[in-house]
Amino acid sequence: MTTGAPIIGWAKPVPVNTRRLGHPRRDYVLVAAAGPASNLVMAFAAAAVLAALHAGGAVSPQTLGEANVTAPLAAILSQAMRLNVLLAVFNMIPIPPLDGGNVLAGLLPYRLAVTFNQIRPYGFLVLYALILTGGFEYLVVPPYRMIVSWLPTQ
Repeated sequence: MTTGAPIIGWAKPVPVNTRRLGHPRRDYVLVAAAGPASNLVMAFAAAAVLAALHAGGAVSPQTLGEANVTAPLAAILSQAMRLNVLLAVFNMIPIPPLDGGNVLAGLLPYRLAVTFNQIRPYGFLVLYALILTGGFEYLVVPPYRMIVSWLPTQ
């Protein structure tokens, strides 16, 4: 890349037919929060398995000549835990079209939500601005570290 700007791959938004929801505004908040919630569930599951490996003594420093097959598994679980927490926190940034933006739009009073949703076409530009100015570090890293510190890994 010649510009030095980060390349970000976007997930395609999942289409949701709000007319099929019983209480469209409330239920759409739940739909939007489901993705980050599932990331946190997967992070907790990876952390729990990692903690079980540590508690059982399966993950220990390698001694010369002995293969430790659980060390790569522990590395994968640790990476999965951290990645899922990062995805959950990132997706809850309250900028549409991220899940956090959709949750906030559903929680705001209707008139404010309409005004808030007017930034939707510019959401990716706002995200780029946050990343390029370092604002991303202030929004994502502190909650990421806090959540990781709560997970049972040892």
